[in-house]
Amino acid sequence: MKNVIVCCCISAALTLPVSAQPKQWSLRECCDYAVANNISIKQQENQRRQQEIQLSTSKNSRLPDLSGSIGQNFSFGRGLTADNTYSNTNTSSTSISLGASVPIFTGFQIPNQIKLDQLNLEAATADLEKAKNDIRMQVAQAYVQILYDMEIADVAHRQVEIDSMQVARLQAFVKNGKAAEAELSQQKATLANSHLTATQADNNTRLALLTLTQLLELSSPEGFTIVRPNLDNLGNSSLLPSPDQIYAEALGIKPEIAAQMLRLKGTEHSIKIAQAGNYPTLSLSGGMGTNYYTTSGFKADGFGSQLKNNFSQYIGLNLNVPIFNRFQTRNNIRNARITQENQQLALENTKKTLYQDIQKVYYNALNAQAKEKASQQAVATANDAFHLTQAKYENGKATITEFNEAKNNYLKSESDLVQARYENIYQKALIEFYRGKNLNF
Repeated sequence: MKNVIVCCCISAALTLPVSAQPKQWSLRECCDYAVANNISIKQQENQRRQQEIQLSTSKNSRLPDLSGSIGQNFSFGRGLTADNTYSNTNTSSTSISLGASVPIFTGFQIPNQIKLDQLNLEAATADLEKAKNDIRMQVAQAYVQILYDMEIADVAHRQVEIDSMQVARLQAFVKNGKAAEAELSQQKATLANSHLTATQADNNTRLALLTLTQLLELSSPEGFTIVRPNLDNLGNSSLLPSPDQIYAEALGIKPEIAAQMLRLKGTEHSIKIAQAGNYPTLSLSGGMGTNYYTTSGFKADGFGSQLKNNFSQYIGLNLNVPIFNRFQTRNNIRNARITQENQQLALENTKKTLYQDIQKVYYNALNAQAKEKASQQAVATANDAFHLTQAKYENGKATITEFNEAKNNYLKSESDLVQARYENIYQKALIEFYRGKNLNF
């Protein structure tokens, strides 16, 4: 009878019903929502849009500029008159002009600036994709943390259910004189500790959910829950590509590498822009204008007549040849070359960081595989130990403490196995992510 009751307790605790949730978020849904709503992503998008505007400005610098002006001047006091004498007169003048200029040759500065800004736009686009990948990885990490905490909470609640059933069982035995009060008190203390552990586990799960909802920019974690993947439907291949193989694939697809390479290429044009200061510049200008004059004491033609009679036009070429500018151009070129060297170092450092991250993920994946295998063995061992201790307890050869310890070890080993599987799947998903695939499991 004891054996039947204990087995029923364990079976009931392992098959507790799960309450229905109005909406469950998959990892893909969480990643997509975070990318669409995360504030840092939106800020990065605005930086890319600003670079688009900068490129448009550079392209438009080839166009002529056009400006117009209207001026009104008044003069009072002694001045030179039309008959070459001085007298106190009041004069006024109105001027209207319209001018335009267009660059013809700027030492190749404009085309190099356009190429530089185009590369900067491509780099900003890569930065945006890098930011999206970063938020995806943060979401995946928070997602897996929730799964871990849920498993721990499940174990804690299963222990509460089992301990509650055990307390009820011992209470019945005490009434029938088949168990001592001390044994019942000890089991009640175990139940109280289980309640405390379950409360802490629930709180950790809520905090993990809060972390994920904050990444998603949701206002509250209330009602938010995630999909718990079916581990039986997930692949469990033990073959892992080497870090060098993963790195070789990542070099061609990771946006952070592309952004640094684009910026390195842009430094070549920055040097050419600085070198443009050594070249002469040539521009074409033209315009038209007219004036209206009045002087006190003298008769003046009408406003319309003067505007017509004083109308003039001009066109001209302006050649500017640099001779000496206090070594400013030379130093600009030197600074541009140093910037190129720094960018080359930045590229190498980004590559090194990427390789180190891949190495960490690779060895974490190896460790996760070994941990899952060891957990499988631990479950089998804990299961055997539990049933042996159970038999001893029912025959009076083991104490309630030994029984509870074996029971807790068995339940925890099952939870550890599920957590090890999640870790294994997560690390493998990261490896595939570095190889260009979406984060999903």
